[in-house]
Amino acid sequence: MGSVQVWAVSAAGAAVLLVVLRDVFHTLWHPSGRGQLSRRVMAVVWWAGRRPRARGRASVLAGPLALVVVVFAWVALTAVGFALVYWPHLADGFALEGALEPQQRRGFLDALYVSLVTLVTLGTLGFGDIVPTADWLRIVVPVQALLGFALLTAAVSWVLQIHPALVRRRALALRLSLLRRVDSAALLTDPQGQLAAPVLADLAADLAQARIDLTQYAETYYFRDSETESSLPAVIEVAVLLSATARTAPRADVRVGGELLAHAVADFSRVVDAHFLNGGGGSVADVLAAYAADHGHGTAHRR
Repeated sequence: MGSVQVWAVSAAGAAVLLVVLRDVFHTLWHPSGRGQLSRRVMAVVWWAGRRPRARGRASVLAGPLALVVVVFAWVALTAVGFALVYWPHLADGFALEGALEPQQRRGFLDALYVSLVTLVTLGTLGFGDIVPTADWLRIVVPVQALLGFALLTAAVSWVLQIHPALVRRRALALRLSLLRRVDSAALLTDPQGQLAAPVLADLAADLAQARIDLTQYAETYYFRDSETESSLPAVIEVAVLLSATARTAPRADVRVGGELLAHAVADFSRVVDAHFLNGGGGSVADVLAAYAADHGHGTAHRR
């Protein structure tokens, strides 16, 4: 390779690394939680399980599987990126163990081997057979080992971040399921009742939290709950019915609570429609029906 080609290949590797680091940052720490690479990978995994969901089969592994695929993609692209950085410098930047033939160890696979050993073992096992000798490579290789440790930490942190959001979503779904079992109409229309308004306000607050969680942790959308009672897409219609009934209640505080809940449902449906469905801007009922169908509930079809 000429000098221009050498640094062009290394620059391409650096660009791949920047893409990965940007995606990790946007996925884990950016307020919007919008890592483009991770979102697309998870959407592909979710799409692949669309037909089984439509047939009513459980696909609760889609979310966890998508997380694994995203982490694997991060690791694979990091390994390829560093391999591109190392590849043009194998001949003059690395020393080979005596049994290896230098002229036969200049290919991309050798560079990928160096990269994978550094990344996967976090630099703890060393090389032995291929060792960096150039000063800048003796800095870059430990940096890659440090980045491998950071990726491992990020993967664990990711799981710990989304678990509370999933728990909150399932708790909200269970509350709605319980309200569906009781005579909620009598609760809302009782002119002497004191419980209806706080219940509606709490549901509105929980739905607002679910909306925030879905914005901050977009990957939670791709986790499907097998039990209907703990699945928000399956029971969110209860909130719609409660808000509609509350609007005609004799008490003013209940009517206000119903309005709050209606706005919370509308805001949640807009987030779902804009970021996970086709963004057609249909009615709240249409969006929620598509939301339920996308998770394998009901007979609606995704737009």
